[in-house]
Amino acid sequence: MRRIAVFTGTRAEYGLLYWLMKEIAAAPDLELKTVVSGSHLSPEFGLTYRQIEQDGFPIDERIEMLLSSDTAVGVIKSMGLALIGMADALARLTPDVLVILGDRYEALAMAQAAMIMRIPVAHLHGGEITEGAYDDAIRHAISKLSYLHFTANEAYRQRVIQLGEAPERVFNLGAIGIENIDRTPLMSRDALSESLGFALDNPYFVVTYHPVTLFSEPAVESFQALLNALDDFPDYQVIVTYPNADDGGRQLIPLLEHYAASQPGRVLAIPSLGHTRYLSAVKYCAVVIGNSSSGIIEVPSLGVPTVNIGQRQKGRMAAASVVNCPPDHVSISSAIKDALCPLPASAFANPYGKGDVSTRIVAVLRRYPLTSTKVFHDIARSLPQ
Repeated sequence: MRRIAVFTGTRAEYGLLYWLMKEIAAAPDLELKTVVSGSHLSPEFGLTYRQIEQDGFPIDERIEMLLSSDTAVGVIKSMGLALIGMADALARLTPDVLVILGDRYEALAMAQAAMIMRIPVAHLHGGEITEGAYDDAIRHAISKLSYLHFTANEAYRQRVIQLGEAPERVFNLGAIGIENIDRTPLMSRDALSESLGFALDNPYFVVTYHPVTLFSEPAVESFQALLNALDDFPDYQVIVTYPNADDGGRQLIPLLEHYAASQPGRVLAIPSLGHTRYLSAVKYCAVVIGNSSSGIIEVPSLGVPTVNIGQRQKGRMAAASVVNCPPDHVSISSAIKDALCPLPASAFANPYGKGDVSTRIVAVLRRYPLTSTKVFHDIARSLPQ
C-alpha cells in the first residue's frame, strides 16, 4: 500500500487534479491523502476548499499561509509560512509520493519541504515555458526537485530531460485538463444559468486575467484596457473570474467588482466557478479572454477560440485558435473581433493530447521503484575534465 499525498493550493490546479485524485482513491493498493493550502483557505478568493470537500475528498492537512498582501514581499513571507506548515504536514502524513502540479509558489514551497524530507515528488506539467511570469522559473525548479515527471507533450518531455532528468523517469502522457473535459459531465446552458443566478440570455465571454509578474505589463492598466475593450461588444455578456493570489492580483478585484456592479444584467464577477461550472461556461461561450493557461491548454479542446493577452503565457505551445495580442485597448478589441470570426475545425487541433492521463499516472505511481535520490542525466557527449 503506497500512500500518495496530493497537494493543491489554487482552484485551477485542483480542477485539473480532480480525476487523478479519484483514480488514486479508487486504486486498491494506493491511499490518497490531500494537502490543501494557498487561496483555497482564503475568504478573499472564495474559500474553494469547500468544493474539495463537496467532491468527497477528506482534507487531511490544511496549511494556512496566505498573507493579505499585494506585494512581492508578501508573497515571499507567505512562502516562508507555507514551508513551516508543510514540514509539519509531511511529517504527520509520511507519504511515499507527493504529487504536485504546475508552477505556483505554493507548490515550490511544498517541493522544497518534500526534497529535504526525502519524499519523492511526482510533478505534472513540467518543461513548459511562460516567459511573462516567475512561474516559469518555479516550474523548472520544481522539476529539479522532483523524481517522477508527467509532461503534456513530447517537446516538454525533452525539455525536462534537458534539465538533467533521466528519460526513464519522464513520461509524456498529455495534459490532464483534456481528460477533465472528456470525463466531466457538463451542465446545460439553462442549468449553468440557474447555478450562477445569472441569466445567460445573450452570447457571452469568459474572462480571467492574472498579473504578469516578470515583464513590464502593469496589472491595473492592462486589466482596465481589457475592460474597455469588453465595452466595445455591448451585445455580449461577460463572466469574469477573480485573479489568482500573485502579487498585484488583489488590486484588480475592486476594478472587476465595480465593472460588474455598474452593469448588473450584463456582467457577472465571481471568485471561482469551480471546475464543472468553468468548463460548462467555456463550452457555451463565444470567446475565452485573458491570460490564463487554461485558455491555451484546455479551451481549444472545447472548440472555443481564445484571446490571449500580453506576455504571461509567452513561449507556451498553442493551437491556431488562440489569438495573441498586446495588453492595450485597441489590440484587445481587434483580437476579440478576429476570434469571433468562424474558424475551421483544424484550428482547434490541440498539441496537448487527447486525455486518458490519470489512469496512466496511477499505473506509474503503483509500480515505479521509489527513491528520493537521482543521478543527473547529462546529455553532453563529453564533459570537461
